[in-house]
Amino acid sequence: MSHSHLPRFKRTPIALIIGLSLAFSGTVANAQEQEQPTKPEKQGLETITVTAQKRAQNLQEVPVSVTAFTGDEMAESVIKDMYDLQTNVPGLGAFQSQSATNSSFSIRGVGTSSQNFGLESSVGLYVDGVYRARQNSLINNLVDVAAVEVLRGPQGTLFGKNTPSGAVLVTTALPSHSGGDAFLEATVGNYGLVNLSGATSISAIEDVLAFRVTAFGSQRDGTISDKEFGSDIVNDRDRWGARAQALYTPNEDVTLRVIADYAEINEICCGAPVQLSNLSAKEIDGKFGTDAALPTLGGTVFAGGDAFYDREIAVSFLPESSMKDRGLSAQLDWDLDENYTVVSISAIRKFESYDNLDTDFTDADLFGTLNDSQQSSFSQELRIDYKSDKLNYILGAYYFEQDLDLEYSLYTDNIFDGFALGVLGQNVDALTGSPGSFNALLGGIDNLAANGLIAPRAAGAPAGTGFNHVAKQKHKSYALFGQFDYKFTDELTLTAGLRFTSEDKDLSTVFTEVGPGINGLANNTPVNLVGALTTLGGIGAGLIDLTTAEGQASLANFSGFDQAGWAFLLLGDTTRPRADINETLSDDQVTGTIKLSYQPDSDTLWYASYGEGYKSGGTNTDRIATGFNPLFDAETSQAFEIGLKKDFPDQDLRINAATHYTTVNDFQANTFTGNGFNLQNAGDYEIKGLELEATWLPTDSLEVNLGYALVKAKYKTFLAGNCWTAYTWHTGIADPGRGTDADGNPNRFCDRSGDRPGGEPENYAVLSLKQDIEMSDSIYAYVQGEYTYTSEIILDGSNDPYAVQDGYSLVNARLFMNFLDYDMDVIVWARNLLDEEYINRTNFNTPLQEGKLNAYMAEPRTFGVTVKKRF
Repeated sequence: MSHSHLPRFKRTPIALIIGLSLAFSGTVANAQEQEQPTKPEKQGLETITVTAQKRAQNLQEVPVSVTAFTGDEMAESVIKDMYDLQTNVPGLGAFQSQSATNSSFSIRGVGTSSQNFGLESSVGLYVDGVYRARQNSLINNLVDVAAVEVLRGPQGTLFGKNTPSGAVLVTTALPSHSGGDAFLEATVGNYGLVNLSGATSISAIEDVLAFRVTAFGSQRDGTISDKEFGSDIVNDRDRWGARAQALYTPNEDVTLRVIADYAEINEICCGAPVQLSNLSAKEIDGKFGTDAALPTLGGTVFAGGDAFYDREIAVSFLPESSMKDRGLSAQLDWDLDENYTVVSISAIRKFESYDNLDTDFTDADLFGTLNDSQQSSFSQELRIDYKSDKLNYILGAYYFEQDLDLEYSLYTDNIFDGFALGVLGQNVDALTGSPGSFNALLGGIDNLAANGLIAPRAAGAPAGTGFNHVAKQKHKSYALFGQFDYKFTDELTLTAGLRFTSEDKDLSTVFTEVGPGINGLANNTPVNLVGALTTLGGIGAGLIDLTTAEGQASLANFSGFDQAGWAFLLLGDTTRPRADINETLSDDQVTGTIKLSYQPDSDTLWYASYGEGYKSGGTNTDRIATGFNPLFDAETSQAFEIGLKKDFPDQDLRINAATHYTTVNDFQANTFTGNGFNLQNAGDYEIKGLELEATWLPTDSLEVNLGYALVKAKYKTFLAGNCWTAYTWHTGIADPGRGTDADGNPNRFCDRSGDRPGGEPENYAVLSLKQDIEMSDSIYAYVQGEYTYTSEIILDGSNDPYAVQDGYSLVNARLFMNFLDYDMDVIVWARNLLDEEYINRTNFNTPLQEGKLNAYMAEPRTFGVTVKKRF
């Protein structure tokens, strides 16, 4: 298999934005003259409206732990995407790893890796009421957004797909008839950042039919350099998208909103510098790893350690990562009378992603991976909402279906054969305690073949071999749900809900091995290295006479060396054949919630709640060890929560706090072993936590915000987890979690019970100070600074002592100015102002290079200027 790596010419969204700006000129010319903006005045604590229970409510009266932002707040904070959003949401985790199309989200320590095609998200992601089945579809820019709400805790009653840990609700701006809501926004920054966006509404029929068009584009250089391909080239930005809406309101009782959206990503991502080299073992003299042989293969050795933060890599070709996401949805709201409303939300969506990655993470031509996936889905929600003074309830049905198709290939490159034999040589020499024994074995085989005694040795791991699989999934989900609020008194309210969910999945994965002289590795039994070494030793010592029948019989120990690809069977699970998967999964679940709210006065809410969440099982589409079950079961969660929402109007102080105890049963853990992803049900997972959000306005010009999340998470039981790899290789110290089987042999997996999960800090805090500045009567301005602290993070699922990120702090700052005469904002901003260096929540054992670690980098200091003009 050959791969050409040609220069990539970037598409620009400039034409799209220019076209949108022409639409502005017509709209503005016909709009009525707007009232002159006035400088904002001190108003005290604001009322925040959320839809955390599928109806508009005051945040301070909702018995749910939720953080909410308006679109203006996000724009002023220069929140460009979900990764920026997590800064201001205690308990939310969002990070990017292997490619631009691989993102992971977690809430309260419960999340899902997007590294496996068979997984569903633990965090429900919704845009305008429509569930986004692929986590990666929500990583594009948050533009022209009305509000974002982050709900913490299981969402097993009201929201679309049942989810175990929480939900993120994104609501985009509505079309309007009044004008004045059009804008153009431009951002320029370091690393060549250019963001352009804009939106405008068009009133086609006054008070009856309005349209809104939104478009954005984002381009930026990379933040990681490559030795061969140049500076600041990896981890770039190249994104654009558009959204068109129609809002039809024929009368005051009916509202129909139709939305079409399209977005693309086409980036060079993601760079993973060397965190730990295996050039030589740290604690074992004379032990050398693959980095010792890398220069002879034309590769570059990186020292790791502090050099990790040089932000430099060396790969054979630049990683390609692209994504297309599009959809069409319609929401109908029909007020039957003053009590009843019927709501229907219909949507079709399509998602495609493509990655071509150099997954040996070196500039030696060893191996890479191709991922080409497509997803299409249809969803329908139908519900009836009832409201009255004493009783509110929602009854509904939800249907979701999707087709998933994945084509995957791990392919070997030009010099993989020599590399593979070198890796095997190290293993065999270590096993025999005799340096050079493996090379002597190969030489002996070649001598026997030259004398016509056995067949010639074939290529052990020929270049151009593909380890492929095609995975298909047909998925249907049905649900019936209901929830009510009943006021016993003006102070005491009971909320209760139930949801019945039925899941059906047809799963198929077909594995193949194709390469030079290979059409499936028919011999699924590795060659007999020990027998071959013993026979050669006997021949050399004169103990085996090849002229005898017994001697000729001993040559059977060399069987298999004449088959192309014989070495693949010895390298690990990723390069071994495995059985195809054809399974059908069906599962029914009943989940629900119950909450008791006590509101002794208008400024105080106490609540206690119990909630359940669920996500269905599936199949591991990676090649895994023979005998290891590729199917995994459903994951369920249960959470107890006690919360307080309290306003102190006289002090202009608001405090929202919640403490929770969450258990997850059959947690779907997915960790990389260096030979593939080990996806399985871990067992029981326990989280004890606390969240605190406070807002204080000590003066007319100063605002103080504090957010804090404590997430004490651990595996209560996880009997078959991953074992230490790098630490054991470098020190010779065995993982204490590795036991022995009935025969006294070491287990393949280790007991991780009591360990912390990877990627989740125990403590996270953000402190924000916002100070108004007196400039002039026509300029409203403030400066704002954010300080965040993230405590120590375990970077992988094995709790390897070398896989630990120390706690770190970040500082963000911005100067905001609103020029009232021009209705224009100017924001000067900086993120990670002090250029803190840290690993972005995950590292991994470098594939087929034991003792070596690579890790994904967080963004460096970025800064820029944003200008937003409203019309």
